[in-house]
Amino acid sequence: MSDRKDIEVLIVEDDLRIAEIQKRFIEQLEGFQTVGIAASYIEAKSYMELLQPDLILLDVYFPDMNGLDILKEAKQQPNQMDVIMITAAKEIDKVQEAIRIGVFDYIIKPVIFDRFKNTLIRYREYHTKLVELRKDQLLVTQEQVDALLRKDIDSYSSDKSLLPKGIDPLTLVKVLEVLKLVTNGVTAEFVAKEMGVSRTTARRYLEHLIAEEKIAADLAYGTVGRPERVYMVK
Repeated sequence: MSDRKDIEVLIVEDDLRIAEIQKRFIEQLEGFQTVGIAASYIEAKSYMELLQPDLILLDVYFPDMNGLDILKEAKQQPNQMDVIMITAAKEIDKVQEAIRIGVFDYIIKPVIFDRFKNTLIRYREYHTKLVELRKDQLLVTQEQVDALLRKDIDSYSSDKSLLPKGIDPLTLVKVLEVLKLVTNGVTAEFVAKEMGVSRTTARRYLEHLIAEEKIAADLAYGTVGRPERVYMVK
């Protein structure tokens, strides 16, 4: 990242203690720079116009505004800014509206550093690919669009520090690919046979994906024996 310009981040948060925590989180990640902290609508709008940051970390609740309005304005700027919502707002209508407007991610407070780090690393990869594409060409191929949108899989293979001990990023990507081949779900035994690994290993990776909320699981009741856990992509 040393040969590239840092991603400029604007924090829009009226609780300055939380804003400072976010700033310290950013300082621990390579390739990012906090360019300002806005605690009100007037400050947020002014900083957006003057600084034109690449990325905004945005709350929903403010005394003088709804953060979703700032999200809309960020998307209407000539130089569109990406937004990650970091908020205590859990209402499904707010989450749905944020997704509809075009938020990059939605993190519910209190923020855990690993979750924050995961999101910003995914954003860094996305931003880097976008800059490179803009530099080299005006049109993109389907493969290049897929690479931009496959943020979850790309993040696994790019930063092993996001994964717990015993989970290899390339193996994890392969497990996800096997899961996507079967729409009605797979068992740990099926994954093990497809990948040539033990059933215990397959189950470890599948349960990791469950913990990360990347996939779902259900029980399948056969004619003989105990019910078996079936895994599927959400």
